[in-house]
Amino acid sequence: MSHYVTRLGRRSPTAASRLRLHRKPRRVAMLSVHTSPLHQPGTGDAGGMNVYIVELAQRLAAINIEVEIFTRATTGGLPPTVELAPGVLVRHVDAGPYEGLAKEDLPAQLCAFTHGVMQAWAGHRPGYYDLVHSHYWLSGHVGWLAAERWGVPLVHAMHTMAKVKNAALAVGDTPEPAARVIGETQVVRAADRLIANTAEEADELVRHYEADRAKVAVVHPGVNLDRFRPADGRAAARARLGLPQDALIPLFAGRIQPLKAPDVLLRAVAVLLDERPELRSRMVVPVVGGPSGSGLAKPEGLQKLAARLGIADVVCFRPPVGQEQLADWFRAASVLVMPSYSESFGLVAIEAQAAGTPVLAASVGGLPVAVRDGHTGFLIEGHDPVAYARVLRDFADDPGLPARMGAAAAHHAESFGWDTAAQATADVYTAATHDHRHHGLRAHHG
Repeated sequence: MSHYVTRLGRRSPTAASRLRLHRKPRRVAMLSVHTSPLHQPGTGDAGGMNVYIVELAQRLAAINIEVEIFTRATTGGLPPTVELAPGVLVRHVDAGPYEGLAKEDLPAQLCAFTHGVMQAWAGHRPGYYDLVHSHYWLSGHVGWLAAERWGVPLVHAMHTMAKVKNAALAVGDTPEPAARVIGETQVVRAADRLIANTAEEADELVRHYEADRAKVAVVHPGVNLDRFRPADGRAAARARLGLPQDALIPLFAGRIQPLKAPDVLLRAVAVLLDERPELRSRMVVPVVGGPSGSGLAKPEGLQKLAARLGIADVVCFRPPVGQEQLADWFRAASVLVMPSYSESFGLVAIEAQAAGTPVLAASVGGLPVAVRDGHTGFLIEGHDPVAYARVLRDFADDPGLPARMGAAAAHHAESFGWDTAAQATADVYTAATHDHRHHGLRAHHG
């Protein structure tokens, strides 16, 4: 205990210990092996997790927690470090060839990635990082070793879980491999704290991975309320995007892969137009996003499906767009459609609602938390296109429905600001630091 007396003068050892045990970390090493926060969400492996990491890191920096994000370099000539925002640094780590590596190939590069992280750490004074926060299981394995080596706590966010995805696979989709299940189980056991997006995800961690419930904290992701807001309304957004003012516009926005089930929207539109052919002249179905994951095997598959269904004339495919333009697509839409088979939370559902647009979604994962069924949108059990077509018919028959539900949606989304999420995450960091030091002191004193 003499260490504390020396550092803190006349404070009693117990008070000194308490002060250190409850201290908020000053600098966090955040790990995102397989996808860079600098990448465009909506294509490749970049999606909601990218948005999550960028927004969280910026808000943590705003409350005086510096963040350094380690990610794999995917192109040559990248600078070793990039300042994303004041207090947020992105570090590019060389691990494997820059291009041509699928996410499934990355476990073989974790040793190289860990080496890069350790090299960066070796250039600093001891105690430079106070905590490791890893995202997705690949990062969790690097974080496990780094946290052990540095003597700091490990906080881990799963984002998605193999056992949950495999229990709800889309038709023709590829199951997650056993190696991932084993890897996730090991990370769950190693982490000092696990951050779950919802209470349901917390229950899944306990049920599927035998997580210690006392180590699981629920922190809802946030939404950038400055960017995603109703702004000047639906009509102005449609004018900017060149969309007809009187159209029924069900929007899909996200990565094009079986897991996200954009095909369910297309099939639902085909059902609706079979029943109501007069709607064809005033219907536009934008699909905004790029192929990803198992969708990369047949990147043109959705276009071919639209042609086979006879709806290619109403479907328009758009590449991924930046956050500002994405907000305009949300504002322009009559309804955002999310027929996903699995979602740990469903960030785009909150973003669309914040922009004043209701959501039609599958009742899976975190979507029942993100969407208030019957108030800010509609939740569907299962993936029957007929059920989705039935709701789209309601939007076609009641032109005032998007505005009424959209107003409730925007109000609902206000409770999901990133400032709230960052403060809750900082509290998790403090608790993890407290427990880690407490256990260290107990081990030191026998």
